[in-house]
Amino acid sequence: MTVPNASQAPEQAQHTNIWKVAAASFIGTAVEWYDFFLYGTAAALIFNRLFFPSFDPLMGTLAAFATFAVGFVARPLGGIIFGHFGDKLGRKSMLSATLMIMGLATFAIGLLPTYETVGVWAPILLVLLRILQGFGLGGEWGGAVLMAVEHAPAHRRGFYGSWPQMGAPAGLLVANAVFSVFSRLPEEQFVSWGWRVPFLFSAVLIGIGVFIRVSVAESPAFRAQQAAHAQPKAGGAGEKLPILEVLRTYPRQILLAMGARFAENGFFYIVTTFVLTYGTEQLKLDKATMLNGVLAATTVHLVAIPAFGALSDVVGRRPVYLGGAVGCALLAFPFFWLIDTRSTALIVVAISLGIIAHAAMYGPQASFFSELFGTRVRYSGASLGYQMASVFAGGLSPLTATFLLSRTGGKPWPVSLYMVGLALVTLVSVYLSAETFRGHLTEPAPKAPADGAAGTGERREVA
Repeated sequence: MTVPNASQAPEQAQHTNIWKVAAASFIGTAVEWYDFFLYGTAAALIFNRLFFPSFDPLMGTLAAFATFAVGFVARPLGGIIFGHFGDKLGRKSMLSATLMIMGLATFAIGLLPTYETVGVWAPILLVLLRILQGFGLGGEWGGAVLMAVEHAPAHRRGFYGSWPQMGAPAGLLVANAVFSVFSRLPEEQFVSWGWRVPFLFSAVLIGIGVFIRVSVAESPAFRAQQAAHAQPKAGGAGEKLPILEVLRTYPRQILLAMGARFAENGFFYIVTTFVLTYGTEQLKLDKATMLNGVLAATTVHLVAIPAFGALSDVVGRRPVYLGGAVGCALLAFPFFWLIDTRSTALIVVAISLGIIAHAAMYGPQASFFSELFGTRVRYSGASLGYQMASVFAGGLSPLTATFLLSRTGGKPWPVSLYMVGLALVTLVSVYLSAETFRGHLTEPAPKAPADGAAGTGERREVA
């Protein structure tokens, strides 16, 4: 009888556990994205009337999308703070906290008085709760993807890293599905109380997410890093503050990760959030038609993300990611041509094509960004690159698109040009990035460059 040696046992345990970790990352992230996307749907369809009624419809929508953007501004702060503690104390310990912050903020939005009741305090409170949402989500992403990627076998990191990424379309699917159900209420009931129920439902989902996450073990890469640094040794300020160490050692990787997100993040919110406003306000289509179009396309997203993540394990992260960016550029004009037909079937086709191009970037993104940084600062580095880009790309894209539409009398061609510009930023950034899919996550973080060389940003390890 063959007895497994010491090196085989951890591999077997890891193989047994990775599915549990992937499922926990997926479910927890889906709950967080449900909360975040719910706000975007409400901002597109109802918040302009409830919280900004003194504006005309278009200006009210701009104001609602401005509060939508505020959540993205708060995300880097969440990434920095939770990234710091995630690199110092562990990935797992941060995830329940971020889930609770998001859930409480979303539940509170469902209880908010409107402008008619408390005047200007209504939008002020809405903005404050949106900031809390962004803060929680800013810390969520890094921990969730690192738990999946750092537990995964080296040759399957792209696939398993895509599982928390699948939480985004799952959250969007549930948010739009729930909102779609209540939007079918008579208009008076929907405006009075129907829109609140999806926000209050968040409390149930948060309880489920926290229950699942507490049963998952800490990342093996983080445990190995802790063990390696358990012995006392001299260390500088950078070792005490991961955010300073990552800024000093990996500035180039952070900037390239940010650029890589521009097409992925900006394109996504135009295709799934701004399109709701464009269809209902500009084309006068029914809310249910647009919501159902997004719902149908989102089911495609759920399949495409792990497929592209798995493909990146075979051909590399860069080729798959570049293909998605090219697809975004090519779809920028046809997307609106199809929407303008007002055909339900063609609307679904348009959003689905956009979603597939997005999935080619979003699928390998978790493993790609994680592999850019050493274990000691990986939570901080991946979170900073990911969340900083969200301020300039996803957070501003619905607002920018609405503004461009208002300047051209409802013609979408400037929005298409904006989408091409986002794609070009991503193409250049990914082209300049190193391929990472054959690297090892367990290598120690690189030492800080000496003699003033810290600003070069040269790559010193694969992952």
